[in-house]
Amino acid sequence: MPGTRVTVLSKFVKWAEEDPKILFWLAGMAGTGKTSIAVTLCRELRNNTKVLFAGGYFCSRSAGSLERMDARCILPTLAGLLANKSSEFASALAAELEQDRRVAHKPVRDQIGPLLKRPLAALSKETRQIVFIVDALDECTNEREMEELLEAFAEFESKLKVKFILMSRPETHIRGSPISDTAHADILQLHTINTADVTGDVRIYIGNTFAQNPLSKPWYFDTDVAALAKLSNGLFIFASTAVAYILGNKSVQGRITRLQTALKTVLSQSAVGIGPLDAMYELILTRAADTSVVEPEELETTQRTLACILTGRMPLSVCALAELIEMDMDVLLESLRRLHAAVYIPESVSEPGLRTLHASFGDYLSSRASGQIRIPETLGHKIMARSCLRRMEQNDLCFNVSRSRSSFEPNPSTVPDWLPLSLIYACLHWARHINAVLEPSLFDEDIERAFRPKFLPWLEVLSVLESIGLASGLLLVAISAVS
Repeated sequence: MPGTRVTVLSKFVKWAEEDPKILFWLAGMAGTGKTSIAVTLCRELRNNTKVLFAGGYFCSRSAGSLERMDARCILPTLAGLLANKSSEFASALAAELEQDRRVAHKPVRDQIGPLLKRPLAALSKETRQIVFIVDALDECTNEREMEELLEAFAEFESKLKVKFILMSRPETHIRGSPISDTAHADILQLHTINTADVTGDVRIYIGNTFAQNPLSKPWYFDTDVAALAKLSNGLFIFASTAVAYILGNKSVQGRITRLQTALKTVLSQSAVGIGPLDAMYELILTRAADTSVVEPEELETTQRTLACILTGRMPLSVCALAELIEMDMDVLLESLRRLHAAVYIPESVSEPGLRTLHASFGDYLSSRASGQIRIPETLGHKIMARSCLRRMEQNDLCFNVSRSRSSFEPNPSTVPDWLPLSLIYACLHWARHINAVLEPSLFDEDIERAFRPKFLPWLEVLSVLESIGLASGLLLVAISAVS
């Protein structure tokens, strides 16, 4: 939002233009606004003629995409982004790929030279600093690969004219890497920024957002905005969650009630040592699970839905999730609408992208939520594993699922429209969900009944998806889980 984080953003821009160091690390706890800063910084650097902003990579657990959680995908993506901006770099990169076309699938330590270092060394015409942004490093699951990536970044020489802006929570494996060493990196810890400045930015955000959503009568005062901003304790995700919860009601009295409830609940919870974000999440979930309004069956539906979203391995649509877990789509939508302040629901039921708005919501549900609303991680994996196997049993996973006229024809160049997302998901991720369950041997009979008869059609789906290379790995995962 214009007018917020002005000082922080100016620090980054000045560093990109003038500072000799190659790395800048922005560290902050969950919900402090790192990704919002990264997005805004991408926009500002893209319009800055003093640097060449090559692009950004946004890691994410809540997006539900395996690639967004895999450190090995970062360098190939950054190389591709820079190739789109520099024909000279693109030519040098193409020459490297001719030598090893599988380099993008190798460990990070084997990627860094051919994908970035050597093509960068070949640049002769570019005089500007080349800048990359990588956000949410801590949300990559393979910590060792991330450590190798950070070590590789620190080893870049200044003559290559490349800089990296890196953002993450201050996790142990990241704090132990070279980016926490001031000899290699400039460091900004968000919690060291003046509290009054942060609260002021939060207040601007809340006030402007309320003002952009007027009703027939005034429903809040400036003192309410100031109180909510003060309660945020510097957490932008608290502010956005509280605003979404309040604005979710479209009546004047409804908003007044929600605003006052949010203020009173967070204030009372903070008095007993519960943080503002956890208090807001508990309020949202308690309302969604209110037994005076919600039937027990509806509560169970909400829990199952959330468990599946939290453990999903790729973004699903409402329609695909309903098909996968065999739930009526209207029932599923109704359970999600009660959670709109914490869960993103795409406008179209067929549009992929169903996810939690922030990774902190999943952390809260699995570890800090009260017993009634806590959702163990294994619950989602158990539901999804059985759902995937059941989905693969259905008739549309069959011989010639690609509808080819001849075995001599190549696969379709794009994924066929008639291949449902629910089936694609089941074929790609059934084994990984089984592997994540505490007792995977419980699925022996399901695999025998559902998977074995569908083995060849399953391979055909992977082939159509250009993912046949995953087959052996998925089978090994399944074997190790159930044997």
